[in-house]
Amino acid sequence: MKNRLGVNPQVIALALARMSESVGNSFLIVVLPLFIASDFVSGNAFGLTEVAITGIVLSLFGFVNSPLQPFTGRLSDRTGRRKIFVLFGLVLIAAASFAYSLASSYWHLLGLRVLQGIAGAFIIPTTVALVNDLAAEGNRGGNMGTYNTFRLVGFGVGPIAAGGVVDAGPYSLSLGGISVTFSGYDAAFYFAACTATVAFLLVTILIRDPDIETTDGDDDSGGIAVFDQSGEQLLDPVFALGVISFFMAVGIAIFATLGDIVNAKLDQGPTMFGLQFSAFVLAQILLQAPIGRATDFYGRRVFILAGTVLLVPTTLAQGLIPEIALFGGLAPDSWLMFGARFFQGAAGAMVFAPALALAGDIAPDDRSGSTLSVLTMAFGFGVAFGPLISGFLVAWGFVVPFAVAAFLAAAGVVLALTQVEEVITPQRTIPLVG
Repeated sequence: MKNRLGVNPQVIALALARMSESVGNSFLIVVLPLFIASDFVSGNAFGLTEVAITGIVLSLFGFVNSPLQPFTGRLSDRTGRRKIFVLFGLVLIAAASFAYSLASSYWHLLGLRVLQGIAGAFIIPTTVALVNDLAAEGNRGGNMGTYNTFRLVGFGVGPIAAGGVVDAGPYSLSLGGISVTFSGYDAAFYFAACTATVAFLLVTILIRDPDIETTDGDDDSGGIAVFDQSGEQLLDPVFALGVISFFMAVGIAIFATLGDIVNAKLDQGPTMFGLQFSAFVLAQILLQAPIGRATDFYGRRVFILAGTVLLVPTTLAQGLIPEIALFGGLAPDSWLMFGARFFQGAAGAMVFAPALALAGDIAPDDRSGSTLSVLTMAFGFGVAFGPLISGFLVAWGFVVPFAVAAFLAAAGVVLALTQVEEVITPQRTIPLVG
């Protein structure tokens, strides 16, 4: 596989570990809102509605791990070790997932979600840095694309299975004459803990730290550079890629909190909304690896630019499709929304993996952790901000959050045109204006 696809076997092992962990972690996206709405959780809600508490609990993961990622990425550069950070994060994820089964108040959920956010800060930048360390200049895109594909498979499978696990409860087990009964929620939390444990074992057995030169602990040059030090352009190229990733993630995430409104406008059920939500992930799964591999031949920038351009209409379309009924008496079509989400996913596939590969091309050998953490941090912030932004903006009209996200995507087009350049010579050329 290494020779045919240019993918390092250790990258595949790491991707499998992240896929396993992502299955359990994405379980919680579906299970936690149901758990909060159940009789298992009670106590002081801090004067907030149940919906508001749910939004905060779900968003905490991104808000906690994103600002910490540059620090853990930089620390892994200084120590020259990645594996120990990944393992520590997986232990925290497993422990927090199991502890949800013991939670009974909103305080417990908030604290555990913060703990998982800290775990994510140890896992996310160091695994991406590991992929970058294990890849070579000529196959970095393919390795990044393959890694993201497996991770997204886990993220996509989790929500599909989570509801069924909860609904099938309670469960009863008999061991040696001892009968144990636990709820569907407990089963989901135990399962999430098990997937993190499987990931821990895969990393322990199959992954080894590559030989990388450690950075000088007194060197402060590993911080986030906003402006280009060479003076050739305004923004540092990695920072520009981070901003583009943030804009993309906001556009993806605004859909998540609008389920009830979308279902009412399209006269559909929650199953169809789940399919629409998963369409983005499906496109990513199908396209990330081949697009990543293509960037090794045709360059990164052409795909990043094409992806940001495609994000504009596919994001705006999601806000316009439910309004079709206002024109000509046509009924809005749920499958049109599915198509818009799928093509938005295709656009995202052309942005994120190529952006990671380009940042990896730019990163010095001893600073891939801190460099790539700029993009993973930006993406995490975007995923966290998107649902909150849409919750406020939708009060002005259903199309408004999508229009704002489309505007941000258009700003990403400008950044890709003016602030992003190739750093390696593509083996083949696609004509590109700009």
